[in-house]
Amino acid sequence: MRTDLSPLRVAAVQMNVDDDPQANLAQALSLIEDAARAGAELVCLPENAVYMGDTRRRAGLAESLVEPFTGPLAAGLAEAARAHRIWLLVGGFPERAASADRPFNTSFLLGPDGTVRAVYRKLHLFDVDLPDGRAIRESTYTSAGEAPALAEVCGWMTGLSVCYDLRFPELFRAYAARGARVLFVPSAFTVPTGEAHWHLLLRARAVENQCYVVAPAQWGEHGTTGRASFGHTLIVDPWGTVLAELPSGVGWISAELDPLSQDALRARLPVLRHRRL
Repeated sequence: MRTDLSPLRVAAVQMNVDDDPQANLAQALSLIEDAARAGAELVCLPENAVYMGDTRRRAGLAESLVEPFTGPLAAGLAEAARAHRIWLLVGGFPERAASADRPFNTSFLLGPDGTVRAVYRKLHLFDVDLPDGRAIRESTYTSAGEAPALAEVCGWMTGLSVCYDLRFPELFRAYAARGARVLFVPSAFTVPTGEAHWHLLLRARAVENQCYVVAPAQWGEHGTTGRASFGHTLIVDPWGTVLAELPSGVGWISAELDPLSQDALRARLPVLRHRRL
């Protein structure tokens, strides 16, 4: 267990994205700048940070994440990280895949120099029939990833995920077992599933793994897509306490992650050491 970690100031951004990628990028850059100026060392964007629209057009917007970036969206985000000297988690981004019409839904982490430090391609794709009668089949326009991804941010080990992954606790337990202290869950939760399970699942992942959970979210109706997102961007501590929340609207929240209080909790209630499976 590391004893040399410093507190980490994290900001989680809530967005309302539509089918205009340049406008979405401008929205993200403005929120990043605000959070960075307020002292955030790590800024986290939600899933679908640059596009929510016709899934057929999404494939044409997909970019490579191989540096140097040739696409304007990834390049713009990298420049923001570099300009503000922050860590930047891009919660969900259309990344080119072998299947040209089915890009990955990728979360990637940029360092303060604007370089890619970790890439996570969403493992679990959202193929469901919603309580309101609508069906969503993410696998028809998205390729699934194949591996988890850990990354170190200012000495803090973090685990990456995207939205629907939240319902698969084995992913987050694997991260905790490998030393994660922070779990990222950038999302665009639907309203019916969000009302039922968003807070419950995020707090459960925090408690059972004694980790901080940072969950930037999409909010509101998304143009002409017919979709609406639940919002309620959250930062949760390892005891399950909500440190900060933005129920609705576009904006950001922040909290300081404290390694000493996390270590004290893990020492008092050594759940991770008591595992037998």
